[in-house]
Amino acid sequence: MANGLPDPPRGLLTADAARSLVDSVDAFLFDCDGVIWKGDKLIEGVPEAMELLRKLGKKLVFVTNNSRKSRRQYSKKFKSLGLEVTEEEIFTSSFAAAMFLKLNHFPPEKKVYVVGEDGILEELKLAGFECLGGPEDGNKNIKLEADFYFEHDKSVGAVVVGLDQYFNYYKMQYARICISENPGCLFIATNRDPTGHMTSAQEWPGAGTMVAAVSCSVQKEPIVVGKPSSFLMDFLLKSFNLETSRMCMVGDRLDTDILFGQNTGCKTLLVLSGCTALPELLDASNKIHPDLYTNSVYDLVGLLQK
Repeated sequence: MANGLPDPPRGLLTADAARSLVDSVDAFLFDCDGVIWKGDKLIEGVPEAMELLRKLGKKLVFVTNNSRKSRRQYSKKFKSLGLEVTEEEIFTSSFAAAMFLKLNHFPPEKKVYVVGEDGILEELKLAGFECLGGPEDGNKNIKLEADFYFEHDKSVGAVVVGLDQYFNYYKMQYARICISENPGCLFIATNRDPTGHMTSAQEWPGAGTMVAAVSCSVQKEPIVVGKPSSFLMDFLLKSFNLETSRMCMVGDRLDTDILFGQNTGCKTLLVLSGCTALPELLDASNKIHPDLYTNSVYDLVGLLQK
């Protein structure tokens, strides 16, 4: 207790902590949903925070588990919200899935079945892979009649599962049968987030719900390429000449963003503008603790100007 006032909670971002953080890092890695925006609504103070950090010479990188859009599509979304962010500054789980296959020398004669949306399809095609599935399979149905046999493409060598608002029984069976019956077929998940801010009004089921359904049906765990897996960090380090100890991961989820930062040796800042609320952070059962936390990225502006 100082000056008769109670000490701030452990880890709370103060003016001194904000200055120390900015002085100790060269790059800020931002999650998007719940940190930069909710749905298509920009979170208050984000432009000011980004402008200040860029003026201070900090590199800004955006690392999202949301696979619905490609890097090109996300760059357009940033621009529509008045933010100038290049494709090279964006790292998505859809991009990570494509790069995982490329780095592991996925056979060119094999195809990829996608349980997901256009972002995954676009990144896979840009990487040179032939795809099937995606949104167009959202209109396909199955009639469970006697002796019905489900036909599938036996050249599918990987199934990629991500967030999919068109998820249905047909897709689940196609994914299941490829993984179960095609020899060596890979099962890849973009991420396992249980929920996400798909709109500004509320949370919605995340990719983890689709992954769980497929995983249950095949009784097999997927290869996860998005946060908290460290796979994306390999590309960050190749793209930017930075040390992980000189990076700060800013996110709204303990089990993905903060854990990703901790797994890769970054400093971590939790913002309470998205999925994680203060009671969850402070709950005795929580085992994931960020270095610092605050209400939103806008707090950096006020604290750094004190």
